[in-house]
Amino acid sequence: MTAIMLRADQPFDLDRTLSCGQAFRWEKADGRWQGVVDGRAVRIRQDAEALTFAGADERFIRDYFRLDQDLPAVLSSIDRDPAIGAAIRECRGLRLVRQPPWECLISYLCATNTNIPAVKRRVALMAERYGRRIDGPFETAYAFPEPEALAKVSCADLWDCKLGYRTDYVRDAAAYASEHPDWAERVAALPFEEARRALMEFRGVGPKAADCVLLFAFGFFEAFPVDVWIRRIVAETYLPDLTGRSCTPAEYERIRRFARDYFGEYAGYAQEYLYCARGPARHTE
Repeated sequence: MTAIMLRADQPFDLDRTLSCGQAFRWEKADGRWQGVVDGRAVRIRQDAEALTFAGADERFIRDYFRLDQDLPAVLSSIDRDPAIGAAIRECRGLRLVRQPPWECLISYLCATNTNIPAVKRRVALMAERYGRRIDGPFETAYAFPEPEALAKVSCADLWDCKLGYRTDYVRDAAAYASEHPDWAERVAALPFEEARRALMEFRGVGPKAADCVLLFAFGFFEAFPVDVWIRRIVAETYLPDLTGRSCTPAEYERIRRFARDYFGEYAGYAQEYLYCARGPARHTE
């Protein structure tokens, strides 16, 4: 086991970071989190300012959890009103992780119109069936399959991973990514709005999925994904004239642009903190 001593002036809350719905391959057992990230089986726990982990080196852990990002400066920039201020106080230490773009893309393709446990099952089934087996500090683990591996899988077999109508979306994305291995680098090099449009060219990727992938994989911190909980919070706190229960495309566009203008370049952090502080953990969109 390797240990990192966290800086007192740079807060980090492992539990909130890994339980807030960003990523789908982490589980907590016996006081430790274990998960598979970028081909590594990782076990990690936090005791006050000490992070103890196995399965990855310190550089990887720092990079994945963005431990070198100046979180107090980020939070200060979005602390604009009592609502976000309360969320910051309650969830302080939550950091946005740096996810592998391919796995993040497929995960959020699997996350449409569903709940978090279902997404976790789908991602786990694809990894167990088509990913390579990896050694690690806990049981048997499997890396998420590369695009080439998923592109070879039949519709029927992918359907068995509980993908439903998302099966064709995943196969199409895998075929494209296997033929264009530099797709992620090209997206990362684009300005935000162009990168967003590029992701939405993938069949099945709508505004919310694109914003999630931009935020959690590409580090476009201005992205502001809007689900039913965020819409409700924004309607109750910032835009009281929003009507109806569903989020229309025009309404989604209004909310995300409001958030970018109001919270600034780290609007995505505001989204995560508002979501984290919404009340008892809920597992549905």
